[in-house]
Amino acid sequence: MSAGSLRHAPRPVDGDPFVPGDAVADVHAHTTRSDGVLEPAELVRQAWVAGVRLFAIADHDNLAAYRELTAPGAADLPAGLQLVPAVEINAVTRGLGLDLPEGELHVLGIGVDPADDAFEAALAAQRGALRIRFFATVDKLRGIGLGIDPQVSELDLTGDDALGRPTVARALVSAGFADSVEDAFKRILAHGRPGYVPRTGLAPVEAIHAIRAAGGLASVAHFWQAPERVPLLRELMAEGLGGLESHHRSFDAEARGAVGETARALGLVETGGTDYHGDSGPYAKDHAGLVMPDHVVSGLRLALDRWLPPTTITSA
Repeated sequence: MSAGSLRHAPRPVDGDPFVPGDAVADVHAHTTRSDGVLEPAELVRQAWVAGVRLFAIADHDNLAAYRELTAPGAADLPAGLQLVPAVEINAVTRGLGLDLPEGELHVLGIGVDPADDAFEAALAAQRGALRIRFFATVDKLRGIGLGIDPQVSELDLTGDDALGRPTVARALVSAGFADSVEDAFKRILAHGRPGYVPRTGLAPVEAIHAIRAAGGLASVAHFWQAPERVPLLRELMAEGLGGLESHHRSFDAEARGAVGETARALGLVETGGTDYHGDSGPYAKDHAGLVMPDHVVSGLRLALDRWLPPTTITSA
């Protein structure tokens, strides 16, 4: 079967009813500390209500949400929830001859040590590059008649949150230049579109090395092309890659099967998640589309028993 034949599951139409999901694990979700719409505590609350018991907020280049939720004096986490420190790094492949969409490969760092100073320095550099890209994008949009300065002025940009393109996309929607975040990406912000600005930052091998040095499991995210890119995966495994996200919410059954088979054949830990950002509605709506079979959850738990740093929080 060709990887080009793999299809993403259809997106639900706004207003459509959804059946509650049964996934008890989700190690890929986002908050306002990068490009999500929910505050960390609210996302944790919604994930718990949806039935998740093993959870990782994997904000782009930022561990702030985990630190906030586990800091002394923070509100107690729901009893029985295992909260795992994680991060997503959009590694830059442009110029490496890898021929990947938008010149990026997304790498999850699951179970990284949030107290690792060297890793935090690497993430801070990534966030700085994102901030530069954010304002370059705003400038570019202004130059093509799609100014979003009033919308940007309403944002709190004083902190150190990772600024992603979804934030720009929401501003475009608010300004009336796009019908939805998806529409903004498709017509304006995606690679090859008039508002696109290239990303800079860590390359895949550099991201994997940083994650491994911080004690984490490096897993390639939402890489539906995996069955046709086995040589690339083998090269990355030689550098420390340990996982492959076989159960991303957007994957249909065919994609889950093919990517999962690839992970098992290579000996990579299967990971999975909603990749929740919040633009489609409450967490439960995205969770309903997440499939996490028992073998994936148990394998993930076993792997994290080896990879997790001692600072990982499990509520009593």
